[in-house]
Amino acid sequence: MESFKTDVEGKISFVYQPMEHEAEKASNSYLMSLFAVMVGLPIPIINLIATFIFWINNKKGTYFVRWHCMHALLSQFSLLSVNSISFYWSISVIFYSTPMSNAWIAWIMTAIIFNLAEIAITIQAAIKTRKGQHVYWTFFGPLTDIIVKP
Repeated sequence: MESFKTDVEGKISFVYQPMEHEAEKASNSYLMSLFAVMVGLPIPIINLIATFIFWINNKKGTYFVRWHCMHALLSQFSLLSVNSISFYWSISVIFYSTPMSNAWIAWIMTAIIFNLAEIAITIQAAIKTRKGQHVYWTFFGPLTDIIVKP
């Protein structure tokens, strides 16, 4: 049985030390989202689908693995929204003669910074999770706690 404790705010803290194969699967959930972003960058939905398939394959795993697979999946939704807007706006600028405005340039620069930050945070999460440490992102952590039950 996996041990965890809940603090005063209801946030789950892991006391459980995952086994090697659990840490590897949990870490792979972050790596899957990272590789999917790199492979499917022109089409934003690819990374969400790949991470979803990885979650489906591991949803019957231990709580540690399920939690981190869902955590990685939820983080892909914010990336999907930013990249979808960037993709479709860029398509309209390139093919439909929408003017290349300062707003579009600012959005693309913001999207690039957002994607680079997501890549850096995902790499850090994969490394820490591979070591058996629990990674808890500010926005997605509480949401994951609500969705994934022990």
